Amino acid sequence: MRTPDPEPAGDEPFGPPAGNISNPAWLSDIELEEARRRLPMLYVEGVPVRTDGMGQVTSVGLLLRASPLGEISRTIVSGRVRYGETVRDALFRHLENDLGPMAFPLLPPQPTPFTVAEYFPLPGVSAYHDDRQHAVSLAFVVPVTGTCEPRQDALEVTWLTPEEASSDALAAEMEGGRGTLIRLALASVGALR
Repeated sequence: MRTPDPEPAGDEPFGPPAGNISNPAWLSDIELEEARRRLPMLYVEGVPVRTDGMGQVTSVGLLLRASPLGEISRTIVSGRVRYGETVRDALFRHLENDLGPMAFPLLPPQPTPFTVAEYFPLPGVSAYHDDRQHAVSLAFVVPVTGTCEPRQDALEVTWLTPEEASSDALAAEMEGGRGTLIRLALASVGALR
């Protein structure tokens, strides 16, 4: 789950006000590292898609990100679920953070994940790997209808056909096994041929 969760601004409901941490549900960087060593972390991941009038997936949106070390990779929308936050609200927050406020994701009242991905710090335990932590991720296919302007640490959103998005070449550009996740997402909506 290499997608970082930036510390929220003081006006966010679960974030600390600037300068002090008055919300006991928010973890400092040190507390988060300690929790990651002891507990599985809960994440949501969203695979943004465009659909035609019949609801068939026509394109998949992938984010291009640069790591703090300058490494470039492709990924999907991803981030932690905060204490007291619904899964739906967490998914919406991360979609808006990564794709911009004009993306207009179509989320049902009770979203259902297409899979649960379990990331382990040791490679080979599952198809998914995150060297920082053991994380459990609820993964969703999310149609978006608006304009996507990348925010946070995303450099761009690239729209690919389902065939391009599920290719071996693209999977090699994605970290942590997310190429497998993309294929599962597309299979779940009947977009793989």
